[in-house]
Amino acid sequence: MNTALWIVQGLLGLAFFAAGAMKATQPLDKLAANMAWIKTSSPAMVRFIGISEVLGGIGLIAPTATGILPILTPVAAICLVVVMVLAAITHARLNEFPAIGANVVLGALSAFVAWGRFAG
Repeated sequence: MNTALWIVQGLLGLAFFAAGAMKATQPLDKLAANMAWIKTSSPAMVRFIGISEVLGGIGLIAPTATGILPILTPVAAICLVVVMVLAAITHARLNEFPAIGANVVLGALSAFVAWGRFAG
């Protein structure tokens, strides 16, 4: 079980870190070309989401890997579940139903990490 959790944590951590870094650093017009929701959000909100995803990605890996406050790993996972639920709601409001699938998968994997690390 620990090996499965580490694999999921690593993949999720990298995915959230990369997606968040992109949202936090790329010009908004470049992001808006591939993400329609950017046009309906304030620049500050887009940057906040990006920074939150970067920190969540780090939080999935660093606390457990270092042994420093490992309780923060499942907390980060729960926070990312919330981010994915809110993202799915946003996509539903914008009638972007195909995008919700990725939110469901990432949210479910984050929930798995939260459950696994709280239980362990």
